[in-house]
Amino acid sequence: MSGRNVTIILLVLLVVFLASNSFYVILQTERAVLLKFGEVVNADVKPGLHVKYPFVNSVRKFDGRILTVDSQPERFFTQEKKALIVDSYAKFKVADTAKFYTATNGEESRAMGLLAQRINNGLRNQVAVRTVQEVVSGEREQLMEDLTAELTIVAQEELGVEVVDVRVKQIDLPPDVSESVYQRMNAEREKEAREHRSQGEELAEGIRAAADREVTVIQANAYRDSELIRGEGDATATRVYADAFNQDSEFYSFTRSLRAYQDAFQGHSDIMLIQPDSEFFRYLKDSRGGK
Repeated sequence: MSGRNVTIILLVLLVVFLASNSFYVILQTERAVLLKFGEVVNADVKPGLHVKYPFVNSVRKFDGRILTVDSQPERFFTQEKKALIVDSYAKFKVADTAKFYTATNGEESRAMGLLAQRINNGLRNQVAVRTVQEVVSGEREQLMEDLTAELTIVAQEELGVEVVDVRVKQIDLPPDVSESVYQRMNAEREKEAREHRSQGEELAEGIRAAADREVTVIQANAYRDSELIRGEGDATATRVYADAFNQDSEFYSFTRSLRAYQDAFQGHSDIMLIQPDSEFFRYLKDSRGGK
């Protein structure tokens, strides 16, 4: 290969190298700063194709989309000095590229670490002025809104990022507290169960007593009615017997004697010692009952 060809090849390579270091592209999803010997000369490079001076200018690109920083669960104390384990995350995006580059050197991981620290500090301050009830349910939404507004100001001033939203994923009690709370809840439920059982037993005793009293009243009324009916029947029978006796007293005496004979001689081994002229044998001697 001749020297002229080598020269041409070197020139072509030099042109390609200079071109590749002179042009750069910024996507719609990116934010970028243009540096001149490490100093920011353009803090907001627009998306598209741009030109820079090789070896003089450099470009740092950042993700312009909304990013998520997931903080580690931390222990915070409420207004009543009760500990809570709070797990949270935040959504943010780069707002001031120059400040973001200066504060984090353009490293997203470093920005997330610094933002997570500020989120924990903000949560600590917000939880400290609220009760457990307010943190868990009462003012949870208000807590996140206040924290988002507070962090947005701090993050823009210090890191050049805008905090879009802060959310609390989970709120738990510490393990040692959870066990005591569980024991207390269990004791309360057992106490409530005993109260319900005692109330049920008391109600059951009342129902049984009312049923027994009703049974006694019904039986007493039934016995009274039966005695009245029996008395009326006996009175009616007595009146019938008396009327019959008054109509024919001799026939009544005869039928009564026959009944007495029947009752007296039912057994095969009955023995009676009676004088022959006794009144008992009156109708056996004379069918007319003569003496």
